[in-house]
Amino acid sequence: MLKIGEFSKLSHLTVKALRFYEKEGLLIPAFIDEWTGYRFYETGQLEDAAKIKAYRQMDLSIDEIKSVFSGTDIRQILSEKARTLVAQREQIDVRLSIINHILEEEEMKYQVTEKIIPSVVVWYSETVLEKYQDMMQWIPSVGEECGKLNPSLKCTEPSYEFCEYLDGEYKETDIRIRHNEAVICRGTENDRIRFREIPETKVLSIFHKGAYDQIGETYAYLMKYAEENGYKTIGLARECYIDGIWNKESVEEWLTEIQLPIE
Repeated sequence: MLKIGEFSKLSHLTVKALRFYEKEGLLIPAFIDEWTGYRFYETGQLEDAAKIKAYRQMDLSIDEIKSVFSGTDIRQILSEKARTLVAQREQIDVRLSIINHILEEEEMKYQVTEKIIPSVVVWYSETVLEKYQDMMQWIPSVGEECGKLNPSLKCTEPSYEFCEYLDGEYKETDIRIRHNEAVICRGTENDRIRFREIPETKVLSIFHKGAYDQIGETYAYLMKYAEENGYKTIGLARECYIDGIWNKESVEEWLTEIQLPIE
């Protein structure tokens, strides 16, 4: 029989690891001296030690190794492990792509993040605007109309309000727009005020600082970012107006979040 130190050298497992595997019931000494506590192993156990070491190098968990030793087909466990590692590799590739994308920029002017927007009920209204600037007069007016129609209706906390452009292309005039605001429940509708439920949505988010006439550059950056990093976009982009003419004196302080729905 081999003392634990000798077994450690032959198995290439540390004494600490051997004690751990003993505690987990994976590799129990063949004999333990009740007086000294010395542990002894049989040479035949070197094969089990080699299997444990190999499985750990393949990133199998202790429970997975126990399952193998209990009779589970190793191919089944390795197939599942392979699927997990492939998924992890894909996530790592995406992260590396994002990092390289940022490193290629001369300056980090924009920051793109991925986040989940929970499902929500919104009231919404659609119209056609002669020019983009008219939006800041139209939104408060339609909001006031919704408030009169539903005086007890409450918005969600935190608030979530955004606009979508329905034309599918940039237009200088006659702009079709839909304004949405999240509320706690559906309410009364009329010809201009409607309610709908928006499902949970994954989005790429980017912030635009400054005037709206320069927001096209931010959109271009976001679309390029999505394409270069393998994202598939779905649905319409959402513009969330955080700071603007209503609360900031300087146009340089206006802040808009663009959310691009993705799969």
